[in-house]
Amino acid sequence: MLAGRVGATRLPASPARRGEVCPELPFLHPSESGLLARVCRLGAFYIRFSEFVEQFAEHVQPQLPPPAQQHPQDGHLPQQGIYLRAFCTGLDAVLQPYRQALLDLEQEFLADPHLTISHVNYSLDQFQLLFPSLMVVVEQIKTQKIHGCQILEIVHHYSRGGLPPVRSALEQVLAMCHAVMYKQLSAWMLHGLLLDQYEEFFIKQGPSSGSVPSQPEEEEDDLGIGGLTGKQLRELQDMRLIEEENMLAPSPKQFSLRIEMLPSYIPVRVAEKILFVGESVQMFESQNISLTKKGSILKNQEDIFAAELHRLKQQTLFNLVDFESVVDWIRSTVAEHLWKLMVEESDLIGQLKIIKDFYLLGRGELFQAFIDTAQHLLKTPPTAVTEHDVNVAFQQSAHKVLLDDDNLLPLLHLTIHYHGKEHRDAQARETPSRELSPHESPTSGWAALGLHYKVQWPLHILFTPAVLEKYNVVFKYLLSVRRVQAELQHCWALQMQCKRLESNRTDAIKWRMRHHMTFLVDNLQYYLQVDVLESQFAQLLQQINSTRDFESIRLAHDHFLSNLLAQSFILLKPAFHCLNEILDLCHSFCSLVSQNLGPLDERGTTQLSILAKGFSSQSSLLFKILSSVHNHQINSDLAQLLLRLDYNKYYTQAGGTLGSVGLD
Repeated sequence: MLAGRVGATRLPASPARRGEVCPELPFLHPSESGLLARVCRLGAFYIRFSEFVEQFAEHVQPQLPPPAQQHPQDGHLPQQGIYLRAFCTGLDAVLQPYRQALLDLEQEFLADPHLTISHVNYSLDQFQLLFPSLMVVVEQIKTQKIHGCQILEIVHHYSRGGLPPVRSALEQVLAMCHAVMYKQLSAWMLHGLLLDQYEEFFIKQGPSSGSVPSQPEEEEDDLGIGGLTGKQLRELQDMRLIEEENMLAPSPKQFSLRIEMLPSYIPVRVAEKILFVGESVQMFESQNISLTKKGSILKNQEDIFAAELHRLKQQTLFNLVDFESVVDWIRSTVAEHLWKLMVEESDLIGQLKIIKDFYLLGRGELFQAFIDTAQHLLKTPPTAVTEHDVNVAFQQSAHKVLLDDDNLLPLLHLTIHYHGKEHRDAQARETPSRELSPHESPTSGWAALGLHYKVQWPLHILFTPAVLEKYNVVFKYLLSVRRVQAELQHCWALQMQCKRLESNRTDAIKWRMRHHMTFLVDNLQYYLQVDVLESQFAQLLQQINSTRDFESIRLAHDHFLSNLLAQSFILLKPAFHCLNEILDLCHSFCSLVSQNLGPLDERGTTQLSILAKGFSSQSSLLFKILSSVHNHQINSDLAQLLLRLDYNKYYTQAGGTLGSVGLD
């Protein structure tokens, strides 16, 4: 009865619903009206709470479209989700003492009808602070359409106030919402299942949607130093790596963090550990591999971890230290098992050496034989049979150098990407590095050449398609340098054969040009293979052997690959473009010498003059690029290459120019 009179304030006038006392009651003293207004205000709050709970507590719409088509932040869609229902459940539990207090007051009125309004106000006074604070939270969730784990953030924020009744009630609501989170965590971390119908969890399927705003284009103001523009110099001085499309793009991930749903009291580092565990478990569960081979990634401790998560769920207050400790325990178990599986059982170091031997040209004798064998196949535009012929040549080259590993060679396959192939091969995809071919035209078979390696389970989680594509970029670049080096050596052999023939002044110029080009290319090749590849690979092996954590291995490998791209100047656009131009000129020079063994005619002399001027200009630009960065002591990689080229200051004394010869 009292619940109807006080809780709902069943008065005929509309002010009652707003928690006000009807002014048409002259028999009430002003102080009694004030006390009654306080009681009625509680009733008004309770009605609004009840309406909110009734609206959202059991809000299920099975006819809704799939979650992928829903956008929780869209104002046109109704609020829904298990976190919202958990909040309503917690809110209803917090309101239970109020309902019990009303029942107690009804019993007292039945026993003593002469109880005053002061007694009613005194009995309900404990809710005068609680209800307004709860209403602030409810209104914010309702008006801002707070969704999923964002509800945890809102409730946690208001539970940190200094009013004990409010803090205690919101902590009770927060514990109810945390129960949902722990259920999702258990499914994700122990079974690799993402149970998130309404997109509420802080982990989602698909790559991260975060993007960095693009910067406005800078003006290309020439500084008058060999074509080096102001933008290029600033790029060098600031060491802003040029992130070429599909080269530095992160590996496509099946799952990623939904940062906007992550509560602020759970650090990103902890969320990343949770993501790693679930991804690893999901990978194991989804692969069709016998259990005897892969075992249990959680080392058959699922029951123990489930008990720990249940213990955290039963805690009234969220304890970050305890929470992170359990997450670290599970993560370390998974990471150690993956380390053992990849390093010991799958021979990760052996696989890395295979990557180094083939993608990074560690087997130099193999690729030297391949260049000699496939030269006539790849100097022309590719056709439908080029890929088959090239792989036959690769197999023949492997046999020549006594590389007859029947288990390894079937895993390696040279690919040819060219216009029109996509229409015949549905699985072939356009190579992003085609435009990065260092010195061959797009119509050349060398420009379309790539390498494919069939990665075995479970190494595919480290050597993803995006990672192998980056290795392919390095492979094509190193192969182009090695080819130019071989062509210059062949030119030397031709010149030695013609040494006793009658010569003229152009022959001396050709000798000097070839010598300068060989000097630059040989030093570039030595720098790439020794200063970069061997050094970085040794560091990678050292880091792998010093840990038993898979995540540490993955970070070390990512760092290794990034250093390869950076220190080989693939990411530094001005230096990379300059080196490509130099390799182009060297290739053109070798073609000219090979086609004109005797004295050059007028046309050949003109071509030689153009090549000499171009090589002189590009070598000067390269020297200025290396010197500008070296003088600012910014990039040790460029400084190392400069040291090799200018170890005796000849480059400096020549004004930073190689191949400076005059043709009248």
